[in-house]
Amino acid sequence: MAEPLSAAKFLAALKAEGVKVVEVGNWRTHNRNSKGAWGPVNGVMVHHTVTKGTAATVKICRDGHSTLPGPLCHGVVAKDGTVHLVGYGRANHAGLGDDDVLKAVIAEKPLPAANEATVDGNARFYGFECENLGDNKDPWPAAQVEAMVRTAAALCRAHGWGKDGTTSVIGHKEWQPGKVDPRGPGVSMPDIRARVDERLEHAASWKPGTSTPPPSKPKPPTTEARLSSLEKRVTALENGA
Repeated sequence: MAEPLSAAKFLAALKAEGVKVVEVGNWRTHNRNSKGAWGPVNGVMVHHTVTKGTAATVKICRDGHSTLPGPLCHGVVAKDGTVHLVGYGRANHAGLGDDDVLKAVIAEKPLPAANEATVDGNARFYGFECENLGDNKDPWPAAQVEAMVRTAAALCRAHGWGKDGTTSVIGHKEWQPGKVDPRGPGVSMPDIRARVDERLEHAASWKPGTSTPPPSKPKPPTTEARLSSLEKRVTALENGA
């Protein structure tokens, strides 16, 4: 449980994790804070959009529609892995969810099956909509999934989440009964959580397939430094004699 990051720290965390970011309009102040709480935050939630085309997806996630005003998330993860920031603060993405799931997220314990919708998730989760038709056929490109992993890891790292378990990162389908997102070839929440967990074992700049370089060994002293040290020891001995 934590206070939400400032917009500046949120952006800095994403960039430090290697996320390619596009800032859309007045995203830092575009929110639904006047309609309810924003925080304390407990985790990161990922969704699929049931849309096609990045420009159209970003527009609807920023503006919303007649029955659900925007923003509909904090960031849109495009097929190419770019994250378009469309809002910050309370956003209409999570809706009501299961209080037992929230307790598991806070404790970073295994998630129970969601069977009720009683808790306001819009106050408690960062939300990312991912461009996908949601028909269980539209494939998830590797670049997009990697961006999802890095985005979630960035926020876990910034808040210190992930030390006791991996469930600070959940899918919408794990929060609210009846939801199915995210789904489709190339995406799974257990895989995303495992990859986030792996990232958190390394520096934010880490790239999969590489190891974190060991600390550099100190350089050996120069001849001049060794002579100076020897001279000091001799002087100390003479003074003590």
